[in-house]
Amino acid sequence: MNGLSAAIQFAVKEQLDSINKKLNCVCNYGKYLLERRIHGRYYKMILLFYNMFSQTVDINGKETKMKVTFATVKRKKFLLEKLLVTGYAAEGKSVARQDGKVYFIEGAVPGDVVDVFISTNKKDWGEGKVTHIHEYSAERTTPFCQHFGVCGGCKWQMLPYEKQLEYKQQEVAQNLKRIGKTPLPEILPIIGVVDTIHYRNKLEFTFSNKRYLTSEEIKTLAPPLPKEGSLEQSESENLSTIEMSDGQKKFGDSWSDGALGFHVPRIFDKIIEIDTCYLMDDVNNTIRNTIRNFAKENNYSYYDIKQHSGWLRNIIIRYCTTGQLMVNICLGYEDETETKKLLNHLLQKVPSITTLLFTINTKWNDTIYDLLPQTYYGKGFVTEMLEEFKFKIGPKSFFQTNTKQAEKLYTVTKEFAQLTGKEIVYDLYCGTGSIGIFLSKGAKKIIGVEAIPEAVEDARENAAINNITHAEFFAGDVIKICNDDFFAQHGKPDVIITDPPRAGMHEKLVIKLLEIAAPSIVYVSCNTATQARDIGLLAEKYSVEKIQPVDMFPHTHHIECVALLKLKN
Repeated sequence: MNGLSAAIQFAVKEQLDSINKKLNCVCNYGKYLLERRIHGRYYKMILLFYNMFSQTVDINGKETKMKVTFATVKRKKFLLEKLLVTGYAAEGKSVARQDGKVYFIEGAVPGDVVDVFISTNKKDWGEGKVTHIHEYSAERTTPFCQHFGVCGGCKWQMLPYEKQLEYKQQEVAQNLKRIGKTPLPEILPIIGVVDTIHYRNKLEFTFSNKRYLTSEEIKTLAPPLPKEGSLEQSESENLSTIEMSDGQKKFGDSWSDGALGFHVPRIFDKIIEIDTCYLMDDVNNTIRNTIRNFAKENNYSYYDIKQHSGWLRNIIIRYCTTGQLMVNICLGYEDETETKKLLNHLLQKVPSITTLLFTINTKWNDTIYDLLPQTYYGKGFVTEMLEEFKFKIGPKSFFQTNTKQAEKLYTVTKEFAQLTGKEIVYDLYCGTGSIGIFLSKGAKKIIGVEAIPEAVEDARENAAINNITHAEFFAGDVIKICNDDFFAQHGKPDVIITDPPRAGMHEKLVIKLLEIAAPSIVYVSCNTATQARDIGLLAEKYSVEKIQPVDMFPHTHHIECVALLKLKN
């Protein structure tokens, strides 16, 4: 700006300062997107790219358009070969180090020597997935499921169960110490399960006209005919990207009928064809395969998530320890004749079904909570037991998916609550009231609070079924409900049970708990990272007295953890 007057220089400087502020906003937003891996599926990620960022500058009465061009910043991806995996990190990932940098790896076990494709590359750390194993760890065992490695349900089958428990215990300790940053007692040994298969009481399967093909399946297929009549090598190597259109037969009949099974991890529109699933009793395989075979025989259409078309959408199975079996089949549209044919056939082939329902879902998503399941056979619900307590479970009810281990989890919660029969217990995030009802015999009064009105109705009904008259359940936000008038009517809590979702407690609820200052808080968590965060916030008034991890889901990295917090002084 040499040769310009001081006034003009000042005016230009003001304009440039304004531009810089806007550029900083744009840069920060770009970093925000990158840090959260928006569009993380794509191999090439651009931090910022604005070809012409224009700003009008007033210089000496004349408008001059200034142009700013941003350079692209690409995330480098590369292959690391023969990397020694040295330890376990968290959330099912293992850890390796090279040249002072830490890599978090999916699909590896400590002791493996692997090739890793690095998809996220930062200055001090990276993330990637195993592409080849050169040497297997001595810790490995043979997976029992044919779908292992493709299905995302049981990612730890290659680890002996004792090792799974060891790594889960390690993750609890690391999260609580690193994130919570508050003094902790010795963490009690994790409570494992007796049955590592057939432990779930609920499964949901999805129909799709697009089947996901494994690399082994692709090798067995004949290549598609090229457009010009000659086969190019690049085309024959890219079969996995070819999709079927409705009614189009490709590569033979065995691959052209769509799929019934589980979603492919991180792929929203393709389904893995599941032949045998070990998560539930073998009855789940009988139901699924019976429906699949009948659908093929009758040429029923599978749902197309992109076109929003097709008849068969989902199967939801609930199998209780009482032996009661509930099946809900979700359909894309009304067809009374074919619905009766399908449901009658299923009842004939699987006579152990005690309740059979169907739900018409014309929405774009698969949730049924705003829909009306229709009972075709039976009572429309099943009954589950936790010790001597009965729980009515409808097609939309929430209930712990591992009944036997839920008893152990709730027993720990009851022991930590240290009830004598004189305490008022507040059960926050109470759901259908299972924890409060399980603790009811030792409490003077149970007050349950839950945001979902339908769950509160279930909780009230479950209390009535068990003849529990000293339990009340309220629908709404606990921050708004728990005011002075509410305490005056129902009493202040002596013990608070909180069982939040994976996101943990809202910060306003943490502040509310500090304000209430109950003598004891029993925190039941399905995510030790957010539990540690909340415990750190509660440390202002509370100290941690006991910590008990509980394994609810074998062959996965998920952990439940119960913590007892006591009011200081």
